[in-house]
Amino acid sequence: MSKVEDFLSKEDEQEIVEAIRIAEKNTSGEIRVHLEKTTSLDAYDRAMEVFHELKMDETELQNGVLIYLAVEDKTFVICGDKGINDIVTNTFWDSTRDVMITHFKQGNFKQGLIDGILKAGEELKKHFPWQEGDTNELSNEISKG
Repeated sequence: MSKVEDFLSKEDEQEIVEAIRIAEKNTSGEIRVHLEKTTSLDAYDRAMEVFHELKMDETELQNGVLIYLAVEDKTFVICGDKGINDIVTNTFWDSTRDVMITHFKQGNFKQGLIDGILKAGEELKKHFPWQEGDTNELSNEISKG
């Protein structure tokens, strides 16, 4: 088994998917989590590749957010689409990153992801509140590479 398969239990994954569902209840933003064992690319560059592969750049309001983790490399990236980046400051994701790092340093990856997802949902809600007729444009399932 690869480290990606061992990284989270099925129960952990379901709790993370539920956190995505909860976070998206208050925003039109779309949040995804992607896990990989490692990458030969710069983590941000790989995250952007995954962002496009998952068609996160095709949401109506361009407000998709990807939390990308390269497990073996012990690195992660939070990246948002053009609609988000056009209206927020460069420090927009700092609070989300900081919440996650605190848990990750203690080896609590599930809670780091859950708290990061919920924090991202709070931040997105400020600029992209849920509106009548909003639909879930992307899967909430964790993708793996």
